[in-house]
Amino acid sequence: MAKIISAEEAVNLIQSNQTVAILGSGGCVCEPSLVLTKLGERYQAEGQPQNLTLYHANGIGDKDSLGTDALAYEGLVKRDIAGHWGMAPKMAQLAQEEKIEAYNFPQGVLSQMYQAVAGNKPGVITKIGLHTFIDPRVEGGRMNRSAKEDLVQVIELNGEEWLFYPSMKFDVGLVRGTAADCNGNITYEEEAAILDGMALAQAAHNSGGIVIAQVKYLSEQKAHPKDVVIPGIYVDYIVVDPEQKQTCERVYDPALAGNIRIPFDHVPDMEMGPRKIVARRAAKELPKGEAVVNLGVGMPDGVAAVAREEGYLDSLHFTVEQGIIGGMPMPGIIFGVSHNADAMVDQTAQFNFYDGGGLDVCFLGMAQTDKKGNVNSSKTGRLLAGCGGAINISQGAKKVVFCGTFTAKGLKESVKDGKLVIEQEGQICKFVEEVDQITFSGEYAKSIDQPVLYVTERAVFELRDGKVVLTEIAPGIDLDKDILAHMNFEPEISENLSVMDENIFNA
Repeated sequence: MAKIISAEEAVNLIQSNQTVAILGSGGCVCEPSLVLTKLGERYQAEGQPQNLTLYHANGIGDKDSLGTDALAYEGLVKRDIAGHWGMAPKMAQLAQEEKIEAYNFPQGVLSQMYQAVAGNKPGVITKIGLHTFIDPRVEGGRMNRSAKEDLVQVIELNGEEWLFYPSMKFDVGLVRGTAADCNGNITYEEEAAILDGMALAQAAHNSGGIVIAQVKYLSEQKAHPKDVVIPGIYVDYIVVDPEQKQTCERVYDPALAGNIRIPFDHVPDMEMGPRKIVARRAAKELPKGEAVVNLGVGMPDGVAAVAREEGYLDSLHFTVEQGIIGGMPMPGIIFGVSHNADAMVDQTAQFNFYDGGGLDVCFLGMAQTDKKGNVNSSKTGRLLAGCGGAINISQGAKKVVFCGTFTAKGLKESVKDGKLVIEQEGQICKFVEEVDQITFSGEYAKSIDQPVLYVTERAVFELRDGKVVLTEIAPGIDLDKDILAHMNFEPEISENLSVMDENIFNA
């Protein structure tokens, strides 16, 4: 096929000052890693291309050298418009050092932008981001001082406030699949998610740009029409990487691709400790009967482990913003994929569902919480992660449960005789007077009467009428010494303050 070129030839097509849209998700899922690596190598050897604008809805990389970290060279990238940098610490460092212009927008909005560009629409109009750091009246999604341009606006329609994210053009689209057939159609047999590759390819093509697809295999036969994820008419060039891995952790796991189902008998139970306590308490907020649930990365993914241990995993519909429905979400660096998924849909469609109120409840992480109920999970001190899908998820869900330890850094706790014992207090206070960045807005939640809980291993809080109220404390915990002394604001204390269910603390 005339479309087949080497990775070196592909990156030579990328010119200085162009905007490059990149497919992928954390843990190198659906990531065109070879093309990105060769682009970084070309810049090191030739000093070209320069001043690229990167655009990617998801966090991309392996926390080491792949993903956008393969492009983390001063001069190669001018601007990074990203959903997340948690998997790309080197690119995040460039942002912190003011060597690139760093913008962070909600993952769902960035994904929906591809459809807007492909359809020649003016942009994305949504309420997602109102009153958070995305709102131009707050920070406008700017993550450093170098980011000066306004890329989001507040508008009024029918007497209501909305955020308007204007369309942009893409010169290059980098996508990935498993195989390309004889007509250049891209199929996803071994991929662990679909993401938004088709919309990305359409957007780049309809912008007058080029689309480069990386695959593992070439097929001489035509693919079945229903198996085609990215039609060949959108694809200009194909790069073959025989060493392409499904994720950074494994070459190929058929259970992640949905090609087989495996029993979970081999999965060990969680050890008793803060993570399990939080997961058990948070799980009590699951609705009775079937529920559509989203789990965030980190502490919240323990809810799935608890559901498996206690035998009600099958009654829940866990979803992940990458487009996964059902199964058991995977933790850690490959968060975003699931074993035994029931369905894999386009990521943009998943966010449409979230934005419209399809989630019964979501469980998200929290780095900081303040007296207004605001939560920061995107930027604390020198740690720049980004919001990912959290803003779409939290602002659209019927109920929000934040999960995290009460303090951080150096915290050591154990359970003895059914009581929580603090062996060493954490050095970082997480309940602060004012969060460093508003990823979740307590004000917005109040305006839509959204139930919000903040679950830790030693205390549970609720957002009531815009105020944080302490409702439960763990057995063995002293209210003044172990809770109030480690908060930078004084919460309201419920008249019905109770002890957390003691069964949570049983091994």
